[in-house]
Amino acid sequence: MTDNGESSYRRYLQGDPHALEELVRTYSDGLTQYAYLYVRDYATAEDVMEESFAALIVKRKRLPDTLHFKAYLYKIARNKCLDYLRSKKHTELPLSGYEDALVREDTERTAVNRMRDRQVFKCLQRLPKDYRDVLYFAYFDGYKIAEICEMTGRNRKKVYNLLARAKAALKEILIKEGFGYDDL
Repeated sequence: MTDNGESSYRRYLQGDPHALEELVRTYSDGLTQYAYLYVRDYATAEDVMEESFAALIVKRKRLPDTLHFKAYLYKIARNKCLDYLRSKKHTELPLSGYEDALVREDTERTAVNRMRDRQVFKCLQRLPKDYRDVLYFAYFDGYKIAEICEMTGRNRKKVYNLLARAKAALKEILIKEGFGYDDL
């Protein structure tokens, strides 16, 4: 199993400047994708990723042995996303002529897919945090069950159960929202 960044983070805390570069190189893409699930804006997701690493630099917190680095980093990002969403003003700005032309060029299929993705995302947000996390780690980040066990500190059976319950709960919510079996 991998150490999920613990050794690099320990080296960083001991003053190795290259260790932080390793962490950023290893986790920046996945962290940005994770943040995007919350904020639904790629530029903002990149900002969240950068702020998460900045928090690591400022806090320089030594992690307990029971907490895995990646889980800690993703928790920081999640909190940054929630802070952003709480502070976000929901104002719509009118589109410029150029942006309006780009929107018109969008095909109907793409528009339908975006609407469906937004609905799925909203449904995903209604799940308990544990369910969202295991679904993200397994299906968006591509982690194996053993790695999810190590990151979350749960045993294999608990992770399998969480995944099964999370999928069932998400499916139930999606059906209530009007998704058909063909859409799932």
